[in-house]
Amino acid sequence: MNIQVTADSTCDLTPALIAREHIIITPLTVSCGGESFHDGVDIAPDSLYEKIRATGQLASTAAVNVQEYMDAFSAALKDHDAVVHFTISSDMSACYQNACIAAQELGSVYVVDSRNLSTGIGHLVLDACQMAADGVDAAAIQAELTARREKLDVSFVVDTLEYLRKGGRCSALAAMGANMLKLHPCIFVRDGQMGVGKKYRGKLIECVRAYVRDKLAEPDTVDLRRVFITDSGVGEDVRAAAEEEVRRAVPFREVIHTRAGCTVSSHCGPGTLGILFYRK
Repeated sequence: MNIQVTADSTCDLTPALIAREHIIITPLTVSCGGESFHDGVDIAPDSLYEKIRATGQLASTAAVNVQEYMDAFSAALKDHDAVVHFTISSDMSACYQNACIAAQELGSVYVVDSRNLSTGIGHLVLDACQMAADGVDAAAIQAELTARREKLDVSFVVDTLEYLRKGGRCSALAAMGANMLKLHPCIFVRDGQMGVGKKYRGKLIECVRAYVRDKLAEPDTVDLRRVFITDSGVGEDVRAAAEEEVRRAVPFREVIHTRAGCTVSSHCGPGTLGILFYRK
């Protein structure tokens, strides 16, 4: 079976990985200051931050609509027997619902609700590409990765809760308390939704080091295949510190740095970094 793997732009894979695996990306819409853009197509995160600073308004995001999915899946099916598509968590967006509507209309499209975001989705996408290359059929890929998503460990340390507060994803009281105490909360994904975990105090670079040590404190529970270090715009010193702590704690076979796209960045803001991996 000749399978095309597709994913929403929220998977936050690098252009090199997307090109290497021939992944088709369906971009969400990002709006700011009365203008709308396609995530990763005609706007990048740094440009989005500039617009947010210039307008004083946070960006909003919109799901890929049914027609956009129809167009992408139809194009893929011209040269492939089936499509396996990955969406951001259905609790965070209407993408999954819209993709399923398009899939039902077309047939031969298998949609996976990642119950996740960012390179949590990216892990599933890369696994699907490998399974497709190994000759696994589309239904089996869908079933296996729907099960495997439960083993993902996805979290981020944020520099500020202000973006999440304004986007309605945390309370004003929590954001005010974190800002006053100069805390850097850990945001985790569980059961398809975001929650606030441990709060770190101090400079971001030291908070990132402590966060990585905490997440990898039980190396025997970690799947060693791959880890993503994904950020929404941090200094190179913070990225290097995160990788140093990762490599000190666990001998991952692949350590991949990625930059979060506009959809994820618009909700978490700059200064966010996470490590995303599988548990055994």
